[in-house]
Amino acid sequence: MAGFDSASLIQPNFPTTLSPVAQRCPKLEVRHVVKVFGQGKQAVTAVDNVSLAIAPNEFSCIVGPSGCGKSTLLSIAAGLTKATSGEILVDGVPVPGPGADRGMVFQNYTLFPWLSVAENVAFGLKLKGMAKAERHQRVAHYLEIVGLTASAKAYPKALSGGMKQRVAIARALANEPEVLLMDEPFGALDSQTKEQLQEFFHQLWEKTHITVLMITHDIEEAIFLSQRVCVMGRDGKLHKTMNINLPKPRELDMKLTTEFLAYKRDIVHMLR
Repeated sequence: MAGFDSASLIQPNFPTTLSPVAQRCPKLEVRHVVKVFGQGKQAVTAVDNVSLAIAPNEFSCIVGPSGCGKSTLLSIAAGLTKATSGEILVDGVPVPGPGADRGMVFQNYTLFPWLSVAENVAFGLKLKGMAKAERHQRVAHYLEIVGLTASAKAYPKALSGGMKQRVAIARALANEPEVLLMDEPFGALDSQTKEQLQEFFHQLWEKTHITVLMITHDIEEAIFLSQRVCVMGRDGKLHKTMNINLPKPRELDMKLTTEFLAYKRDIVHMLR
């Protein structure tokens, strides 16, 4: 397959968690983050001294077993959970809590059932006080990007799971954040819809090249979508990273290739 370095199948190169590009000008940086729940003998370390830098326009995924701390780490990056120590930076500036510079997409769609599709997408823009005409223009733009222009007036109850998640993605993108954080965004979908959304989101990222940090249990999903996969262990540490050098555009049939399966095998071995 053109553009693929077959040598990495034999001796994979695991770079440090700070890639060369990200070291020079990271868009999102996690610095020595620790999160401890409880105190004394009851204390549990969920995230243990994790450092990670994501370059502008990079798509990175974090994989790991349940309970490894990856959701906690993403919540800290979003500003929804306070770290015990360490810090989160966007464009080199520490962020004290939630902010418009970081958009969030959750596994559950978190749509307002009493608002239409367009109104859900416009919700954050309205809170920011954006003028009505500009708001309508931006909503129309992002609904077109996610292929839901025809459903603008529909309500969430009339949508499939995949359509609801596309609305949630459009809502996050409409606020034009610096970084998009995604927490198992396709985890609640059936396998067929999940793969369709993976292909859709890869195409969307190719159009927007927004900086993305996503967590997932699905190793194939992480390989298919990302440029870099980061592996966390049950001890709450970030153990390895792997650059994904698959050609573009990525199509679902790629999951059946020897190159793709070699990446999957290596990550499975890391997790073990």
